[in-house]
Amino acid sequence: MVFRLPSPLQPLDDERLAGLRVFLKRDDLIHPDFPGNKWRKLKYNLPPPGSTLVTFGGAYSSHLRATAAAGRHFGFNTIALVRGEERHPLNPVLAAAVADGMSLAYLDRAAYRRKAVPPEFSDFPLLPEGGANDEGRRGCAELVDEIDEPFDVICCSVGTGTTLAGIASRLKPGQRAVGYAAIKGHRPHPDIEPDFHFGGYARRTPVLDAFVDDFRERHGITLDWVYEAKMMYGVIAQADRFPPGTTLIVVIA
Repeated sequence: MVFRLPSPLQPLDDERLAGLRVFLKRDDLIHPDFPGNKWRKLKYNLPPPGSTLVTFGGAYSSHLRATAAAGRHFGFNTIALVRGEERHPLNPVLAAAVADGMSLAYLDRAAYRRKAVPPEFSDFPLLPEGGANDEGRRGCAELVDEIDEPFDVICCSVGTGTTLAGIASRLKPGQRAVGYAAIKGHRPHPDIEPDFHFGGYARRTPVLDAFVDDFRERHGITLDWVYEAKMMYGVIAQADRFPPGTTLIVVIA
């Protein structure tokens, strides 16, 4: 299995970001089954072959999709504890996870908030939702080590906050990280922009869809509408928050 690491650093020329030097950190090109921070968060969390790994995720969780793919590639079993009721037909994310051998179990929203593991799965190793643990943060920190372009600010989308935390742990003096929350009601944090969630996790609007289409036409890149499109919309909408001459890295995962 071939990974494209370090992931490419691609200049972005967009008149809406005039006065800034902008580079895209193309983590979406690392591997088709493990785009972006998904591989980085799984890298140090992989269990031994033949074991079983349990994890949490929503019905549109790319974390579940990547964990299932990891199980197929590296020879371990995967079980997803999915938020909400079972629905058929499965959406494309869960259908792909099942095709990779993942078993699905559903938790009502109250049980999911408590991260209550059913007794029948309690003896298996547990990977937190989104790979949000020290190992996940360690993998995400390596993203910064790969950047050979001096920069001032690095931007990423935020779900659990694992990627942002990992990135922040590697910054040099004078550098800072800005996260763009993809979920509604994210807890207040000075480094997280909360206003570009477009209605909440896995929610979208015609404005967001139009932005995705326009960005594709301009740059040949299809942004993931669950996370990266919301972040990029926020970066462009708030371009004037960055002083002229700022070098900006935008993580496309």
